[in-house]
Amino acid sequence: MPSISDLAKVPAARRKLWLKKTAVFLTVTVLLGTFYGWAAPWAFPKNKTSGFGYGMLHGAMMPIALPSLVIGKDVPIYAADNSGRLYKIGYICGINLCGLVFFGPLFWRPKCKPPQITGSSSEKSQ
Repeated sequence: MPSISDLAKVPAARRKLWLKKTAVFLTVTVLLGTFYGWAAPWAFPKNKTSGFGYGMLHGAMMPIALPSLVIGKDVPIYAADNSGRLYKIGYICGINLCGLVFFGPLFWRPKCKPPQITGSSSEKSQ
């Protein structure tokens, strides 16, 4: 049966894990927001119809536009001059890919190590 001090450590360990994940998430958010500000002019070319590839790029970049939008920058998130259905399919695929990469690590849990068995198998059989 676990002691009371062991039970008190569980919430502290969980808090520490979530604080670490939050700090990493915020750092990555700031870095991606900075990257978006740099990449947006290149990713949204003028006088060009955007197809599937640009749709995927724009979809992947859309969630990381949030920090720029929150601080007041009016950045593009969708190309008005697009090829239609293929652009939209690429956009949706890009959003899902970005969501997997950006939010997936927040929910990742490392596997627990299996318990170590002490002694050799020959000692147990005797």
